[in-house]
Amino acid sequence: MELVSVAAIAENRVIGKDGELPWESLPKDKKQYRERVADSPVILGRKTFDSMLDDLPGSKQVVLSRTAQTFPVESATHAHSVEDAISLLESAGEPTAYVLGGEKIYELFQPVLDRMVLTRVPGVYEGDTYYPEWDEQDWERVNQTPYERFTLEEWKRTA
Repeated sequence: MELVSVAAIAENRVIGKDGELPWESLPKDKKQYRERVADSPVILGRKTFDSMLDDLPGSKQVVLSRTAQTFPVESATHAHSVEDAISLLESAGEPTAYVLGGEKIYELFQPVLDRMVLTRVPGVYEGDTYYPEWDEQDWERVNQTPYERFTLEEWKRTA
């Protein structure tokens, strides 16, 4: 199964502040993101899941949390660990899963990602959550598409 991280990040790797994006809404980014993950399962932390509950992305949601729990939607499943989440999706025969955050979830999955699809938002923003650093020697940027107010980059692991 291919694991793909999807995130919008500022030049200083900020991804959020107080549970929100610290920059003005980017409708074209939201559209491409929703279309990308629509037919695939997504992996996210409980706080991120709760923040998206009114408009959940993906065909199903694997919610990583230290505490076992049930969710108010049938499409959501609990996982205790990275390995548990991967096992759940591989046993269901899923070819691709998207990792959607938050910060700790991105950190936990970074070592096992196959690709990253990053919306690069110009500017430095104040925030309280960050996308993890990665060693660019282990990755190759395979695509870069400029949009008004952001650039979409796709990275593939090489090592």
